[in-house]
Amino acid sequence: MKKNIYNILKGTFLVSDDSFKNWRFILFISGLAIVMIASSHSADKKVYEIARLKNEVKEMRSAFVDGRSKLMKLKMESHVVNVMKEKGLEPSVIPPKKIKVKTQKQ
Repeated sequence: MKKNIYNILKGTFLVSDDSFKNWRFILFISGLAIVMIASSHSADKKVYEIARLKNEVKEMRSAFVDGRSKLMKLKMESHVVNVMKEKGLEPSVIPPKKIKVKTQKQ
């Protein structure tokens, strides 16, 4: 048991006669490690992208709500009356009348 540990520490399993089998296994494990690291980086990149997009959605939603509130203020009758007074127009004091059109039968 002690001799096996010394052989592993010295690296004799890499230079022995049947070392090709060991080298293949080491290369396979190294390849798996590289794939695992790449997968981890890809997942992290996606997490950061999702967080960035969530922040962007929050900003756009707040801009939408702000624009909608400004539009509602601009559409209010009191605001429209004030803007028209500045241009020299005033609301009519005479209420509108309905016009009824009678059709003639021929």
